Amino acid sequence: MTGDHAKPDGGLTAEEQAVLDEIDEENVDFLRLQFTDILGVVKNVSVPAHQAEKAFREGIYFDGSSIEGFVRIQESDMRLVPDPETFAVLPWRSDGDDSAAARLICDIVDTDGEPFVGGPRQVLKSVLARAEEMGYSVSIGPEPEFFLFKTDDEGNATTIPHDNGGYFDLAPKDLASDVRKEIIFTLEEMGFEIEASHHEVAEGQHEINFKYDDALTTADNIATFRAVVRAVAAQHDLHATFMPKPIAEINGSGMHSHISLFDEDGNAFADDDDEFNLSETAYQFMGGILNHAQAFTAVTNPTVNSYKRLVPGYEAPIYVAWSDTNRSALVRVPDAAGVSARFEVRSPDPSCNPYLGMASLIAAGLDGIENDADPGDPVREDIYEFDDAKREEYGIDTLPPNLGAAVEALEDDEVVQDALGPHVSEKFAEAKSQEFSEYLTQVSEWEEDRYLETF
Repeated sequence: MTGDHAKPDGGLTAEEQAVLDEIDEENVDFLRLQFTDILGVVKNVSVPAHQAEKAFREGIYFDGSSIEGFVRIQESDMRLVPDPETFAVLPWRSDGDDSAAARLICDIVDTDGEPFVGGPRQVLKSVLARAEEMGYSVSIGPEPEFFLFKTDDEGNATTIPHDNGGYFDLAPKDLASDVRKEIIFTLEEMGFEIEASHHEVAEGQHEINFKYDDALTTADNIATFRAVVRAVAAQHDLHATFMPKPIAEINGSGMHSHISLFDEDGNAFADDDDEFNLSETAYQFMGGILNHAQAFTAVTNPTVNSYKRLVPGYEAPIYVAWSDTNRSALVRVPDAAGVSARFEVRSPDPSCNPYLGMASLIAAGLDGIENDADPGDPVREDIYEFDDAKREEYGIDTLPPNLGAAVEALEDDEVVQDALGPHVSEKFAEAKSQEFSEYLTQVSEWEEDRYLETF
């Protein structure tokens, strides 16, 4: 749960009772108990709304052996325990139907009532508990990008963009502005604070930014965001995809993540006397990010396709460095000060498990604070223009070139593995190694076009 909710006399907390009251007021008849598997796929168990009190008191049993990366068949009984702070009535209702469905995000506990160490949400909560022990809370602001594609006559996804707009274009080129507007209204009905939205660089590509929040809420919001975008798109006979690089030779979709720490005095990243308005703590955290970038990339960029985005020439960061001026570096420091002081990690993409992705980034940064990591000097030149010798001179590493190399880096990094825990790190690496092995055995259309008639 998001905080300590003591239950006097075995009763419900005030937050849980408030949810029951709202269920009655909104005429909710079904609840979707939501969680994610290790790969970040959103799962849900639907129960009648009258089961809400039981869910809060006891949890709802489900078979954990059927979920990717959870448990073995002989230890399959697990329970979903809803977090009352995540209650949201789903905005879509059937015509003429006054009843509604609602969503609750759940923590997972084992049969002994202990938090399940393989639950992605629990992994993030454990990392945040470590941050709290160090005196910090973590705030993250994500910028998830996605594509809207047309569907064919049978409703299957195509890669035909819904519009031919470009960066910040307005209608009529940005034909999806009405769809984007409906997505925003739907998100706002579910409690989101939307800060900005616009058409991105590629045709059919969009970005919607929601308010900076604590890391757990942000991860919850990313999971909800992906579900809402897809649901609204489907209502318009469109397919929304968070695949990082759905079309070759155009910009891919990232999820730039703005991070800052707060302590009892306010923003622990802020120092108005610094050239970049950053404190020593911020530089140490940044140093940790750079030190562990190759390892956490397996988690923040977890698909074979992720590495089709992480190539030079498409504004995607592949160089482990920081800058205040150019976007070829992994970390960028925006022009912000005081409570807004922060930096942006530009490599994550929206296919990642948001709980594990955030946990990996935060753990890397906390390790930097504990070990007084030094991020070095900013690189203000365009690193894409550097040759190998110049990159070596500057001491600039690159991110892994493919998923297989990223998994190897993860398996060599104790800090990121410890953050994920033995269960998740082992299951995650196993699943991703298998994915990469399967990819290597495939023959692509490019290979057929290149070699079939030549040799």
